[in-house]
Amino acid sequence: MDIIFKYISTLGFIGYLPLAPGTFGSLVGLLVLFLLKPPPLLHLAILSVVIPIGIVSSHSAERLLSEKDSRHIVIDEFCGYLLSMLFLPLSIGYAAAAFFLFRILDILKPFPIRRMELIGGGKGIMADDAVAALYTNFVLQAWKLVHH
Repeated sequence: MDIIFKYISTLGFIGYLPLAPGTFGSLVGLLVLFLLKPPPLLHLAILSVVIPIGIVSSHSAERLLSEKDSRHIVIDEFCGYLLSMLFLPLSIGYAAAAFFLFRILDILKPFPIRRMELIGGGKGIMADDAVAALYTNFVLQAWKLVHH
């Protein structure tokens, strides 16, 4: 079962790409959204399944990889991107804005994002990306309110 969790948490080979595996993990999230085009409730249902899977699989993978929050674990970026786009229009503009804003926040980790890593294990791995995603979503929801 550990090998399956490791495979899930690294999104197969994506987590082993030599450059920016987290960015590619987010890109997989973008592709999934554009391929599935889920209505908001299905989008929420998908998140309610993949986030717990991300917590469990990344916790197991961190142990197997013997590395705290290994760069190979990218399910957190995948879930984070999906959360960034929740209840937003599925347009190229919003998708691109969410992608870049989420990645910037995930990399820079402004307060309190970095503190989420202190939770540790799979919860900590997923939590910092979830907060970055919530910041991203909040900014884009505000943008949508002002410009629509």
